Amino acid sequence: MLPELSIDAFEIFAIGIDHPECVAFDKAGDLWAGGEAGQIYRITPDRKVELIANLGGFSGGLAFSPNDELFVCNPLHGIVRVRRDSSFSIFATLANTHKLICPNFGVFDSHGNYYVTDSGNFRKRNGFLIRFTPDGQGKQLAGPFGYANGLALSADERFLFMVESDTDSVLRFELGKDGDGVTGAPETYATECGRFPDGLALDAEGNLYVSCYASDEIWRINPRREKTLFAWDRWAILLGSPTNMAFGGKDFDEMYFANLARTTITRAKVGRKGQPLVNQR
Repeated sequence: MLPELSIDAFEIFAIGIDHPECVAFDKAGDLWAGGEAGQIYRITPDRKVELIANLGGFSGGLAFSPNDELFVCNPLHGIVRVRRDSSFSIFATLANTHKLICPNFGVFDSHGNYYVTDSGNFRKRNGFLIRFTPDGQGKQLAGPFGYANGLALSADERFLFMVESDTDSVLRFELGKDGDGVTGAPETYATECGRFPDGLALDAEGNLYVSCYASDEIWRINPRREKTLFAWDRWAILLGSPTNMAFGGKDFDEMYFANLARTTITRAKVGRKGQPLVNQR
């Protein structure tokens, strides 16, 4: 199967990033990324890289709250709130009585609820979907899962998509009103999503993008659940174990990719506008 987007459409946007696992845009349009030794980087649109903080451990998923505050999943510490003055504090190590094993990725809704995956251990099926309310109260919503991973929230906030990496699948949860939680068991939204799917992103048309760590590719699933190969790098240079993605750029039609196997963030014009996250609206 030929990919929709040629790898020639990709370029290196930033270098010297210590094996980035996640990327996220703040309201001002700066791109933030985490490093494998706990670094937090800020990258301006003109590609200037600044080391903001070093948390230790491993900086996984990054997410901005509706107030543009940065939250970082870090298995060593739990969930960390990082400030622009380089200071940081621990937001959570527990969800009610559940001790976080491997907090991986988070996404905020417009009410300030923070949905987080606790991956658990690889192939041990002890991962969970968790929600923290704005006052910091955590609760397990669903699980156990086989390595719960990336998340994406639909534009109307009715559905939450989640990667289950152990099964190469994407699950979909229906959400209650105003972030009250999930209304039942998840449905399987897509299967055979490459090898070790990791991250998710949505565009403005409702297409869901799945980045695959072990197969150096991106899949696109349209609202009719038809799956197509969106991009693939046979050399694993411009897509080198891609883990997470974010939409950005002047016209919001560029995708930025964290390459965990390399020290770069790459980007490509994709011909579709992204779905803004809560801090970008």
